[in-house]
Amino acid sequence: MYLYDAIDQSLVDQRVEQFRDQVGRRLTGALSEDEFKPLRLMNGLYLQLHAYMLRVAIPYGTLSSNQMRKLAHIADAYDKGYGHFTTRQNLQYNWPTLEQTPDILAELATVQMHAMQTSGNCIRNVTADQYAGVAADEVADPRIVAEVIRQWSTLHPEFSFLPRKFKLAITGSVRDRAAVRVHDIGIVIKRNDEGEIGYQVIVGGGLGRTPVIGVNLREFLPERHLLSYLEAILRVYNQAGRRDNKYKARIKILVRETGTAEFIRLVEAEWEQIRDSAVELPRGEYERIAAFFAPPAYEILSRNDGGFARHRLEDRDFASWARTNVAPHKQPGYAIANITLKPEGGIPGDATSQQMDAMASLADRFSFSEIRVTHEQNLVLPHVRQADLHGLWQTLKRYDLAAPNLGLISDIIACPGMDYCSLATARSIPLAQDISKHFADLERQHHIGELKLKISGCINACGHHHVGHIGILGVDKRGEEYYQITLGGSADEAPSIGKIIGPAIPYDKVVDAIETLTETYLAIRVGDERFVDTVRRAGLDPFKQALYADP
Repeated sequence: MYLYDAIDQSLVDQRVEQFRDQVGRRLTGALSEDEFKPLRLMNGLYLQLHAYMLRVAIPYGTLSSNQMRKLAHIADAYDKGYGHFTTRQNLQYNWPTLEQTPDILAELATVQMHAMQTSGNCIRNVTADQYAGVAADEVADPRIVAEVIRQWSTLHPEFSFLPRKFKLAITGSVRDRAAVRVHDIGIVIKRNDEGEIGYQVIVGGGLGRTPVIGVNLREFLPERHLLSYLEAILRVYNQAGRRDNKYKARIKILVRETGTAEFIRLVEAEWEQIRDSAVELPRGEYERIAAFFAPPAYEILSRNDGGFARHRLEDRDFASWARTNVAPHKQPGYAIANITLKPEGGIPGDATSQQMDAMASLADRFSFSEIRVTHEQNLVLPHVRQADLHGLWQTLKRYDLAAPNLGLISDIIACPGMDYCSLATARSIPLAQDISKHFADLERQHHIGELKLKISGCINACGHHHVGHIGILGVDKRGEEYYQITLGGSADEAPSIGKIIGPAIPYDKVVDAIETLTETYLAIRVGDERFVDTVRRAGLDPFKQALYADP
């Protein structure tokens, strides 16, 4: 993983001291809340429903074991003993005091972490495929270009006060595990017919009030031109994006109102002025950054470990976990181990300090001290020998980290909702817990198969409900919590926005509604068809009739 040099460390340390001074002035009243708000947001500090919330950046979802230990320490020393992993591969602390935040940022800086640009109208934390560097279907490691973009975008003077927040995601695989098509800019690493590396550039995706699948600006952009092309896109957006209405300020609105063809023309015209300029990264600098992402010192192993196969035959519970939570690795004899933060009745994305410490130790023991955070609020150990998987699983069980449900109906994405967020109109967490308990039977979950269920507590869609196979949106209806259900969404390489199935339903009817929808699916699916594929084939009518039929 990337390691700071003296310039990186100096920048982060200086930022901490600047913010310490800003907090001090706010506490004395020298700064009003209105004056302080943009300063705290650019340092990841929100004022939520009950307390401040600090959002910590985890660039492209990569953590070292030392960084995870520091996150656990901060959870104990400054919070209530836990942290919340988000759909942006960040970590949030929900209970720090304003006085504590400079000290937290100072502690993060000691392990090369920060909270810069995790909020505000700027380029947010750049996300990537959690299997980067180890996926069997990977064209190239997306972490390299993600780090290049992180360095280019951090405190960029031209793009620190954009019309609205701006999000980028990158994948290097045919399988899209980074949801690139629902980002302001999505990047897919490709090879052309000559075998050269380049990028498919997708612009104008996003969720929230106006869910949109992004459009292609470039099917293949040569590798050397990426930064200048991104700069051209951001310049067009910065100049033409609306600033009079925050609900219409995202680039997806600009692309829609301008028209795709005209937007492409504007970007290409801007790009012609800066391509092959100083904006482009020197090849030597790219290679310097790439060297940090060289593969670890893998052992030479056979492709399939006999012990792994034997344990699966002898231990039914281990076999169940391996079936869902273990993915193929491109290095023979190794595997990718997924750790879902979705135990039965748990809060999606939450991890206690004890669990974070345990994950750090397991990473040291089994995964070259490396951990990944996924945009689906889970964790990954990316470099585990097949021979070690059974021992890893046994330890995970002791810390309630061995839920064998990756990609199943209980692997729910949920935002904090009205339990924490001042923007929320309904609760997300209790509903996720109720659904998880209702579908606790693992055999039944496997019978249902892959089903992405996502819950948002308001229209801002932090729970990505628009792209859930089943999406649930909390709404306020005359002071009561109701939930709107959408079907058929997806954020993968075949993306789609879910369609509203009918009128919103009250909180106490939602679990039964999900039961009805899954039973309807099981009754009409063909072969081993996934839930989302059944919806696409059969349409909404069978589900609508079952859900809203008169008793």
